[in-house]
Amino acid sequence: MFRHNLVAVSIAALFLGAAAMPALAQAADAPKSTTHSAHRQRGADGAADATRTGPKGGVTTVDRSKNADGTTNAVVTNPQGGVATVQRSKDTTGAVDTVRTGSNGGTTVVDRTKNPDGTTDKVVTTTRP
Repeated sequence: MFRHNLVAVSIAALFLGAAAMPALAQAADAPKSTTHSAHRQRGADGAADATRTGPKGGVTTVDRSKNADGTTNAVVTNPQGGVATVQRSKDTTGAVDTVRTGSNGGTTVVDRTKNPDGTTDKVVTTTRP
């Protein structure tokens, strides 16, 4: 009698296990979803500011401002509170020079010069913190 019940229970377990396997496999194969968003708005000077929310809830803000020479500066604040800046300006030849400061303190200076033949030279200087 015990052997008969053991066989019946084993068959039932195999049947139920086989029936549940496709559902388990489907759950494992389902793609994981994340959500992030970007909200943009025009500032008073006409530059597009942005607020980005990441999948873990971190918020990054981008505050842009326009200069008199038509270039755009930006200040980016990351979710950890680090601030990076980009300052652009035009030199006398009309080329756009850039100074970037990272949230960890490193600085990159990009110096461009327009040549009389229409080409542009670029010198990049990077300083690590």
